[in-house]
Amino acid sequence: MSDAIRIPTMAEFAASGEAPEVLFWVGCAGSFDDRARKITKAFVRILSAARVRFAVLGQEESCTGDPARRAGNEFLFQMQALNNVTVLNGYGVKRIVTACPHCFNTLKNEYPALGGSYEVMHHTQFINALLKEGRIKVEGGGFAGKRITFHDPCYLGRGNGEYEAPREVLLKLDAALMELKRSRQNGLCCGAGGGQMFKEPEPGSRDVNLERSEEALGAKPDIIAAGCPFCNTMLTDGVKHFNKEGEVVVKDVAELIAEAGEL
Repeated sequence: MSDAIRIPTMAEFAASGEAPEVLFWVGCAGSFDDRARKITKAFVRILSAARVRFAVLGQEESCTGDPARRAGNEFLFQMQALNNVTVLNGYGVKRIVTACPHCFNTLKNEYPALGGSYEVMHHTQFINALLKEGRIKVEGGGFAGKRITFHDPCYLGRGNGEYEAPREVLLKLDAALMELKRSRQNGLCCGAGGGQMFKEPEPGSRDVNLERSEEALGAKPDIIAAGCPFCNTMLTDGVKHFNKEGEVVVKDVAELIAEAGEL
């Protein structure tokens, strides 16, 4: 991300008596994981190029509580969620965009029961809207002749029925979009959901991420496109397991658009 891009906080907007167009919920992975931070920076470049007035919570943002609830610690989830709802409502937040489907699902579907009702968008939905509105333009970049396959994140696809937005965005690239055998409503988890990202896998005949990565590699892609930082990690590990990291790269949709648009 260019040093010239400065990201204001909600506190700064509030101090000036203004409100942003949208709050960018960065998420734990997007804030602290080195690989996911590159996704965060790519999305910020897109927002800046589109002249979107956006803000982040900064140090006031806490984990949504998704991993705690999936792992069975409902008490911790309630604590984290209620703290976030208090902060969000205190700023009068109406619209939220996030690059993490886990945050997206929790903020959209689980916070209303705790008093936090917002319009929540996944970043692929937001990017797709920016493209349709002409706020950003992508001419395909250097992807001519490349084979791209998209892995559906569970909480975006089967959890919330969004399959088209990421594909519509990827079709803006001069590339061939290859569908996996198990995709859309029949998609296969990357292996990180349900809190599994933070623990050793359950005993079984094979790790889920290796099963999914092998299927993705079977499509002979140049690029495996992801829309979730957890999926990105699991698929990257799978590609490395099969010694294909020199042939296939795993990138988030935002990274591909930022690269194609030279943003």
